[in-house]
Amino acid sequence: MSCGSVTAPDPGAEPAPEVTTPDQIETDLDPPTDPPASDCDVKGENFSEDVRLARCLTEEFWTQQFTASGGTYQPISRFVEYNGDDGPACGDQAAVPNNAFYCPDGHFIAYDATWLQSLYDQLGDAAVYIVIPHEFGHSVQNQLMSNFEFSVQAELQADCYAGGTLKGLIDGQRLQAQAGDDAELMANLENAGDPTDAWWEPGAHGTAQQRQLNFARGFQQGVGAC
Repeated sequence: MSCGSVTAPDPGAEPAPEVTTPDQIETDLDPPTDPPASDCDVKGENFSEDVRLARCLTEEFWTQQFTASGGTYQPISRFVEYNGDDGPACGDQAAVPNNAFYCPDGHFIAYDATWLQSLYDQLGDAAVYIVIPHEFGHSVQNQLMSNFEFSVQAELQADCYAGGTLKGLIDGQRLQAQAGDDAELMANLENAGDPTDAWWEPGAHGTAQQRQLNFARGFQQGVGAC
């Protein structure tokens, strides 16, 4: 399963309507008074720290969610950084550049660091806090044995899970809201939208509007609404 690819919007399509999230989202923690004890305690002051923080906090969040529901969250086995063509295969499917993906065969997540950092540099640190929680959303789907008739349904639910994850981290005071983050989030989702609404295609992720709306639903209502 390949996720997170950026597709140029269709220049002939009408612009997606503005979607407003209820709060503005920050991807930085308050500076700790002591050296970080784990990746969940880093400041998130650069790309590398934001990636570590997003991974750790997302798994912390889902561990709590599973425990509250009487279940046990299974952490991913590996979190793999690659560049271009040197990514790990998922079964018989080779990794591709400009992508991030969850692989159920091995229960790991991999991401093209060059690509993700380019999004981070161009569209803000919100890129990390969409792509990584989105991929963890697929890990959760696998653990819950969720079934979907079309791939776009899984992708949009993963967007919703990403929004719900951020909302939960803010409510739990693990992240704080900062002016401008909501615009960054919506810009990243718009950039990642499919150019057409060919929802039946195997690799469809949803249009910009669909991705924004599903992320916003998770953020507004929590992962239970996904």
